[in-house]
This record gives sequence, structure tokens and C-alpha cells, in this order.
Amino acid sequence: MIIDAHCDVLYQLWKNPEWSFEHSPELRINLERWLENDVKVQCFAIFVPDDVPADLQFHAALQMVDIFYDQVLKSHPNVKMVRSRQDIELLKENEKGAMLTLEGCHPIGHDIIKLKTLIHLGVKAVGLTWNNSNGVCDGIGEERGAGLSQFGREVIELFNTYEILTDVSHLSYQGFWDVMETAKYPIASHSNSYKLCSHKRNLDDKQLKALISKQAFVGVTFVPEFLTGHKNADTKDVMNHIEKIYRLGGENSVGLGSDFDGTAGFVKGLENYSKYNAFVQELKTRFSTEFVQKLTHQNFLNNLPT
Repeated sequence: MIIDAHCDVLYQLWKNPEWSFEHSPELRINLERWLENDVKVQCFAIFVPDDVPADLQFHAALQMVDIFYDQVLKSHPNVKMVRSRQDIELLKENEKGAMLTLEGCHPIGHDIIKLKTLIHLGVKAVGLTWNNSNGVCDGIGEERGAGLSQFGREVIELFNTYEILTDVSHLSYQGFWDVMETAKYPIASHSNSYKLCSHKRNLDDKQLKALISKQAFVGVTFVPEFLTGHKNADTKDVMNHIEKIYRLGGENSVGLGSDFDGTAGFVKGLENYSKYNAFVQELKTRFSTEFVQKLTHQNFLNNLPT
């Protein structure tokens, strides 16, 4: 079983309405590839680009929710929506699970009801920012580097109440520590080791150890620039970041968050969904079977409330 904590298929389908989730080859994740691999659960992010006018961002988010329901969930009778560990554990052998997430709180502005609406529609994990700032917190691309706002603290309180995973990927450094102090369910859906690759989107050893101390999920991502610092990367680079987090004590934290369909670059040997099974076999040549099980799915499951 494989659980992938992040992809941007919904954004691609929103941006390219002529594409189809079922079979469009332009998508790195599509239904045809999904049915042929061992990915049991895929997390689908709502990502509204920052060039959408502020008054239209929530509408764009709702459009992506509609795409999730109409194209992903209705694409095949065996694709089921999942929101909890129990939902995943109850999936039958021939069923796949789709989880809805939000990447960046900018579409909600300062309106907690908009956020609650997305939660009621099924969002289970929320990244507080993309790289920019918003009403909740600053992102890693904002030079000011501020942490949680007062509204942001209300948002975290809501997540704690509704058992929503609080995703620290893309957050400012101060925002990260604010979340670690206040969130009951922190994760990093798609971030790598800053020690191995000094990209601002990656997490330093202190941050990784803080997540590990809570056995919080850390999804290693397949973005070449986050793996090597340039456009070229291969599967060994992915495994190096996995091993780095493992050696920091992250055996029960590290997992996978591909970011398929979210970037232009790709990892050699992990160009799209069709390569996932071969990659898992490669993992087994470097790591123990027990750890590969934790890495591919168990660590994510353990972070989900029942």
C-alpha cells in the first residue's frame, strides 16, 4: 500500500478544463495510471494561484472541490472519499481512497465560515500558506517572516476541534514554530531536508526533529529543486532525503508527498504515477521491509485521527 500526501491534479484540471482525470496523458496522475499501481490513497490539494483576484479565490476553491467530486470521485465506482484512518482501513482490496486537502488559506481571506465550509465539504488537511502571506500567517516567500496572526490562532483552534491536520509545508520559519506550539495534528505534507538541499522550502534539522518528537508525518517530495538544488534529480536523491530524516530519528514520521502535477520538473525514474511501484521496489533494496511499510503508508495512517 502507498499513501501519497500531496498532488496538484485539481489545479491542473481547473486550469485545463479540456483535460480529463480519467486518461489525459498530460497529467502525471490520472485514473488509468492509478488503477495500475499500488497507491491506495491519494491526497488531492485545492491550490488557488495567487494571480486569481481576491474576491474570486474562494469561488475558484469551490470549483476545485466540484472537480474533485465530479471527476475524481465519479471517475470510477471503486474510488471512495476518505477522511479518517478508519475510512482508509475499511477500503476493500479493489478500492482506492481520495482525500481532499487545502494548500494555502488565502482563498478564505479572514472568514472562518469559508474555512468551515471547506471542512464540511471534506477537507482533512490544510496548509496554512503557499509561499506568500495571507490573513493566517506568512509563507516562506514573504520577507517579513511573521508567524501566526490572531486570526491564524483561531484557525488552529478550529483545526484542533475538528481534528484537521495542520500542514507546515510552505510556512515561514516563525509560523512553523507557532504551529508546533499550538496545533494538535501537525504534518509536513511535502518538504525535504534543508541540510541536504538548502532550498528555503525545505526544513532544517531543528524543524525536522521537532516534528519527529511528535511522530508527525513528513512527506518527502519529488521536486528536483528541493532534492538537489537544480533541475536534475533521480530516485537516489529521493532516497537520500528519506534516509536523512530516518537518521534524525524519523523512522515513524517520514513518508511520501510527491507533488505530482505541481511542478514542471521531474525526478528521473519518478516521472509520473506509472513509476511508483518500481520506486517502492527500489526502496526495498536500501531499507528494511518494516521501514518501507512505515514509509509508504503506516506513518501517514498513524497521524490520522480515527
